[in-house]
Amino acid sequence: MNLKRHSQIVSAILVILVTSLGLAMADSSVFKVDRQFYPYYPSLIKWEKSKAEFTPPSTCKDCHEKQYKEWNGSVHSLAFRDPVYQGELNKAVKAVGHEISRQCEGCHSPAGVVTGEIKGPGNAGLSEMALAGVSCDICHSVSGVTHWQTPSHEPENGSFILSPGVNTQDGSKLIKRGPLKSDSDCGGGFHECVESDLHTQADLCASCHQVYHYDSHFPLESTYLEWKHGPYAQKNIHCQDCHMVETEVFKRTADTFEKPKRSEYRHYFNGANYLLSYLAAEAAKKAGDKEQADLLMKQYTMAVERLKAAADLEVTPVYFDGKISEIRIRVKNMRAGHNLPTSLTNVRQMWLEITAKDQNGKVVMSSGSVKPDGSLPDNVRLFNSDGMGDGLHFAIDPWAVTAFSRHETIPPKGYKDVFYGIPSPTSATSISVDVRLRYRQADQKVAEALLGAVPKDIDLEEIYGIKAVPQLPIVDMVTTNKVFTSSQR
Repeated sequence: MNLKRHSQIVSAILVILVTSLGLAMADSSVFKVDRQFYPYYPSLIKWEKSKAEFTPPSTCKDCHEKQYKEWNGSVHSLAFRDPVYQGELNKAVKAVGHEISRQCEGCHSPAGVVTGEIKGPGNAGLSEMALAGVSCDICHSVSGVTHWQTPSHEPENGSFILSPGVNTQDGSKLIKRGPLKSDSDCGGGFHECVESDLHTQADLCASCHQVYHYDSHFPLESTYLEWKHGPYAQKNIHCQDCHMVETEVFKRTADTFEKPKRSEYRHYFNGANYLLSYLAAEAAKKAGDKEQADLLMKQYTMAVERLKAAADLEVTPVYFDGKISEIRIRVKNMRAGHNLPTSLTNVRQMWLEITAKDQNGKVVMSSGSVKPDGSLPDNVRLFNSDGMGDGLHFAIDPWAVTAFSRHETIPPKGYKDVFYGIPSPTSATSISVDVRLRYRQADQKVAEALLGAVPKDIDLEEIYGIKAVPQLPIVDMVTTNKVFTSSQR
């Protein structure tokens, strides 16, 4: 064998070895992705495309005015236009590219993604359907889910099937799904109706309320699994039973585990995102639309009321050698069917503010007071998470967080205890303790960074009247005062 022929054979073997190694490495991935099954990956939407087009909300309004008004003030309706989301999306595109950030867009504007209309951050030039976010036609066109087929074999990143209609010999036919039994008059000749058990179950919501990292598939948001692994799921209380009802019905459902009556369901989709409702209300006021501003402020009020109804506090003294040495604060998740807080727990902030005084009014211990610049002190007791990147370093951006280095949220109907040391009393005969459980949707600096990163076509001053990011509103979920003797008798 000549030298040239020998060299060719060796080269061929090397190519085969390298190729085999590459295939082996690809096959060894923990989470395999079928790109043909999921053509919009990392969004896991599937679209059963036909000649049937998506129906914009303004068309649905003609026959469903009440439901439209409820939805039109909801965070679902604002999911894509949300300036905080748009700022995050803009940062994501610059950091990791639009293909990866499509994961976010798939849940914030599903129709805009599958039709290819949305090509990046910003609202300019988009149709009503794309801007409508999670609109009537999105939810009522869901025909199924692909939770088991996802890379993690769990609900994640929009793992639902959109089927707005089908082709027939006479053209396209719209089909809309919902929890009610259909009759011959349903749809008024505009669309057909199909009864869907899926629309009564948490699995419908799971697709977008279970958010995983685009590559590592680490659960950045685990709202669905928090529910699934808790008592609400065991008692057959689903997302819709708490988030599609008025506040008083929500309280009753959470307290008794009794499902709402059919007539009590609404299209509010209300949760804890009061900031988005507040910003949208300011935009409506600036645009001169008082009716819409009022609807949005109703959503704001409902969100605040839900937060105030979600938790409770127990404050108990701990004595050592007959003298008070600690204060134990038990924070209880009373009415949230998922963990408290939930969603982006590495961004959300729920914390305790405590001030202890002696009988003369002298402060003997304090923790958790907000600083003048809006930041929290180092000694604050937070109930949230710290994100961690691949290098085991602190990370907060969703595309960078691949694990949690700290995860302190409270499961449904569960609690967490926090202990605060009290200086040994000398002449004090009593200790007065003021405690507040406080909540805001993000750290002040994080909010400033996100709103500062909005795309150029979103003018915060022109749309919202914001010249500079104000201090984020804080909700006092629970406030209590207790007085204890400084020594046991």
